[in-house]
Amino acid sequence: MIYDLIIIGGGPAGITAGIYAMRQRLNALLITKNFGGQINKKAVAIGNYPGFDKISGAELIKKFKNHLKKTGIKIEKSKVNKVEKDGDVFLIFIEGGQSFKSKAVIIASGSDPRPLEVAGEKEFLGKGVSYCPLCDGPLFKNKNVAIIGSGNSAFETAIFLSNIVNKIYILECGPQVKTFIDNQEIIKKTNKAKVIVNAALKEIQGDNFVKSIIYQDKETAKEKILKVDGVFVEIGYLPATYFVKDLVDFSERDEILTDPNNSQTRTLGLFAAGDVNVGKYKQIITACAEGATAALSAFEYLKKQK
Repeated sequence: MIYDLIIIGGGPAGITAGIYAMRQRLNALLITKNFGGQINKKAVAIGNYPGFDKISGAELIKKFKNHLKKTGIKIEKSKVNKVEKDGDVFLIFIEGGQSFKSKAVIIASGSDPRPLEVAGEKEFLGKGVSYCPLCDGPLFKNKNVAIIGSGNSAFETAIFLSNIVNKIYILECGPQVKTFIDNQEIIKKTNKAKVIVNAALKEIQGDNFVKSIIYQDKETAKEKILKVDGVFVEIGYLPATYFVKDLVDFSERDEILTDPNNSQTRTLGLFAAGDVNVGKYKQIITACAEGATAALSAFEYLKKQK
């Protein structure tokens, strides 16, 4: 069996692409290990998605999933290992060795947390080092923690943790923070957070669990120690593109390069949308828009092929 379209990814972009594909009556399959993408790790309520003054990530993705399933689209719960193209047909290989064929593909696989690449990070993963504040935050009740990074995700993590922990240190490698003003004002009112700029993390230390971190003050070149019980990593994400590297071109940040008009990659019939795609803004609503664009573009591509 050859599908019209296979969508890889179950985040906002992939789900929206699935909904639009079914509206065009395509024979489509969506493959994803888990639904939600980065929404599942959202530490604070979402307040900028139209139609909802405030909604949790879990609630929003549940609504997305319910909408998708009502379309009748086929869903395969698995991880994609590789995508190849043989003539005009794509081959999608998943865990366990099974494969599927399709005339067009949309990559909406999202991204994975970017590691710090510092001493102690791997050793203390799950022992004080965390990439998921929603999962691990409650373990640090009344303790001191450090958040590495100062973008919106870092400050949202700080806002979430401020209701749990005793003290928060937010470390930014550059000279200034990079989050929205609203986030800065909210965290300031908690009186629990200290922002440290020009701070380059050098090492995470401890015994069985994290006990401290060492960072360099970039202005003085001196190394300083902070006593903390946990380290939350919020320095961005790396696009999940390992399975498609031979078919696309990449930006300097390893994002897939596409035509901004139709989400087409350099391989005909292969489209990309969401966090995996090149783009300045990584938001739920922009991911949905890109998913819709990719699905409509795939439909146009398939019409021309016929």
